[in-house]
Amino acid sequence: MKITDVRVCQPQSPGCPDDWRNSMGQILVAVDTDSGLTGYGVGGGGLAGVHVVQTLLRDCLMGQDPLEIPARYAEMQKAIWPIGSRGLSCMALSGADLALWDLKGKAGNCTVAELLGGKAGRPIPVYVTVWDEVKLENLQGSRAVKLHVEQRADGADVEPVVEAVRQAREVIGPEGRLMLDAWMRWDLETTLRVAEHVAEMHIEWIEEPLPPDDLETYRELGRCCSIPIAGGEHSYTAAGFHDLMVHRVFTVLQPDVTWCGGMSALVKIYEMAHNAGMRLVPHRGAEVWGLHALAALDDAPLAESGRPWVTWIEGQPPVIDGTVTVSDRPGFGITVEESALQTVTW
Repeated sequence: MKITDVRVCQPQSPGCPDDWRNSMGQILVAVDTDSGLTGYGVGGGGLAGVHVVQTLLRDCLMGQDPLEIPARYAEMQKAIWPIGSRGLSCMALSGADLALWDLKGKAGNCTVAELLGGKAGRPIPVYVTVWDEVKLENLQGSRAVKLHVEQRADGADVEPVVEAVRQAREVIGPEGRLMLDAWMRWDLETTLRVAEHVAEMHIEWIEEPLPPDDLETYRELGRCCSIPIAGGEHSYTAAGFHDLMVHRVFTVLQPDVTWCGGMSALVKIYEMAHNAGMRLVPHRGAEVWGLHALAALDDAPLAESGRPWVTWIEGQPPVIDGTVTVSDRPGFGITVEESALQTVTW
């Protein structure tokens, strides 16, 4: 089997937020072959990511065997070295890598989960990310919630955060799982102050309270905070996560497979996390790209709800009674109606 074309675009869909996802938005990579099979993957970087795929990664793949993923991945990594292997370029690479994994599953008539040593049909518990008020009717049967609280703290006044957490706990009950997301907007003092006030409400983790590169302060926070600290959504490459593990920056690691380097990177990150005895909860894990890894590589999987505005992927398993299940369709189990895509242009 040989690759005959590599195509890429940034799809649009109704309800897509008017924020960084449009300038650093999700991209769709399609890898065509002479067998008639096409593999699909999703990456990031918006139109800049599209440019990286078109001008660097495409040349690494054209005419090559898509089933030899390690070789293709190494070549793509070398191609992005001159522009930096992390951030936007790694987001673009992620989409191309995932398309190769999708192709390999289709070629072998098996799921990506099966390629990774797992199986389809495994129900995985889901936690639902909420940006405003927690309501049972919006939780898709789950009693696990991650609540965004970054805008509720104002300097020394953390009472709005405490009240939001109290209300969320009342809704999901004492047995529900509750996490907080500060989305890089706090400092050390604010995070510790919040933790002091909400610890009795049994918070599973506080996510990304500090800027992602402030690793020294994160280490200090981990030593002082009574609540586990989660992060890694905005970290890249297996090597980058190795550094996070060596220095024990986070208690809970959260790579996003569509940004961190694709499935090839995520498999390595899982292996390192297992060896280090650390917990890994992939960002947006209920979406098909991370879901297959959770089904195969995680002994105690927990999947974050996906983004409802990504409507251009068909075959995404729904959340039912608080769980999501990998389908038995080959590859990632999705299809794309390319003729119906609305795309961003330069």
